[in-house]
Amino acid sequence: MAENNKIFSLLAEHTQWRTKECINLIPSENAASPQVLKLLGSDLSNRYTLNMNTKIHNVFIKNAYGGTKFTDAIETETEEVCKSVFNAKYCTVKPLSGHIAGLVMLLAVCSPKDWILIIHADHGGYDGYMPDYMPKFLNLEVDYLPFLETEWNVDSEAAAKKIREGKPRLVILGASFILYPYDIKPMREACDEVDAILGYDGSHVLGLIGGGEFQKPLLEGVDIVTGSTHKTLFGPQGGLIITNREDLFKNVSSKLTWYTIDNAHQNRIAALGQALLEIKEFGGAYAKQVISNSKALAAALDDSGIHVKFKNKNYTESHQVLLNIDQIESEYNINSMELSNRLEAENIIIDAVGRLGTNEMTRRGCKEEDMVTIAQFVKRVVVDKEKMVKNDVINFLKGFDLEYCFK
Repeated sequence: MAENNKIFSLLAEHTQWRTKECINLIPSENAASPQVLKLLGSDLSNRYTLNMNTKIHNVFIKNAYGGTKFTDAIETETEEVCKSVFNAKYCTVKPLSGHIAGLVMLLAVCSPKDWILIIHADHGGYDGYMPDYMPKFLNLEVDYLPFLETEWNVDSEAAAKKIREGKPRLVILGASFILYPYDIKPMREACDEVDAILGYDGSHVLGLIGGGEFQKPLLEGVDIVTGSTHKTLFGPQGGLIITNREDLFKNVSSKLTWYTIDNAHQNRIAALGQALLEIKEFGGAYAKQVISNSKALAAALDDSGIHVKFKNKNYTESHQVLLNIDQIESEYNINSMELSNRLEAENIIIDAVGRLGTNEMTRRGCKEEDMVTIAQFVKRVVVDKEKMVKNDVINFLKGFDLEYCFK
């Protein structure tokens, strides 16, 4: 049988290991519901739709493909749910990733030689906005928002001053290492004075925002929000853009077809619609639990000798916990990559840069007391240098099932 081939056997091993036997603390991942996975594997995965509503080769073309009446209705429904979840007037779910959503924002707002203000990668900002990546590709100039490392946040008053003095075209909040919400008001006022656009890359925190926690960017004055749909949001992998400004949405829409997207993957869009329905129904409880779990995990790790940053600020207000890698390396003679490898050998999955996330384990049913247990597993691996902790990890996971989804 075809299902006996190597790919199917590897997939079976992967699924068993990652979904049944591993504690996943990667902040960029989450667990999809059975309904989301069913939609991803549906006939939609083979279908195209391309609404044109214009003349091509002297013929008015409504849609470049036939047979799209259901796919188009699914996309419209997904966008309506998205607008409802985020209290947005306009939405597109066409971007294939958060990175592409960010690229579309840059294309929609900026012209060559414009300059943008971003959070530096040294302060947790997204590398894709750094000068050598998307801005270089689009011939944009880059400068950096003033940042308070002790607060792990943008210095909003200094940023407002820099906006007024420099008159950037676009200011982008949001980061890959994100613990605390931003004080948006001073930057909003400064952007108004110099006709700058205020953007927010919510890739990491969209699920928290959708659940009514962390921050309400559009309500607080942000012009345009982009993001990934598979971090604190429930998946699948993809991107979206929301705004309340019709002019910006028109610009965004003009930079999609044949600029950054052709086939937007209708199976992904349908699956995203289901995930957004799950956020709409369960997001409030989920987001609160994620943040509570992050605080509990951070405190338990710190108490066990696995050093965590920003204890003086209650560690975090997001899904993320930032390890103090320098302190850990000094005390235990292990760098971040070695830490990741050692934990993975015991079925505890983290990234290689010292971020931990509670989003997936929260969705799998973990509460604050379970974060304490997870912290003890990490301590046993790193501090006590135990072997075969994985057996206890596997037994621990038997008590959980996916939550915050329709049964």
